[in-house]
Amino acid sequence: MAHEESGINPTVKPSGTGCVECLATDSWWLHLRRCAECGHIGCCDNSPNQHATKHNKSTKHPVIASFEPGEDWFYDYRTGDYVDGPQLAPPHAHPSSQPTPGPAGKVPHDWQSKLH
Repeated sequence: MAHEESGINPTVKPSGTGCVECLATDSWWLHLRRCAECGHIGCCDNSPNQHATKHNKSTKHPVIASFEPGEDWFYDYRTGDYVDGPQLAPPHAHPSSQPTPGPAGKVPHDWQSKLH
């Protein structure tokens, strides 16, 4: 069942294992975030392109979840705070073999100087 007013649909699977826009533009990310409403995977606000927040601004989907191994949190853009959420459809994180930052082969040697 969708929690439409909460901006969370626990039945939707993630869009993939990496940031949709970064993969399409041959770019890279620091950490990944999952839209809890549609499953879009975007990069975090420390990443150069900040695609998770751009997705929120263009779609008004209000809640993201971490898509990092070992992390289990939700963030609500409407309140600017962390919130509780249900178990989302798997997978719950990118593969542990995928490097952070990623993807492999796309991260510049001076990546730390390019973070926000």
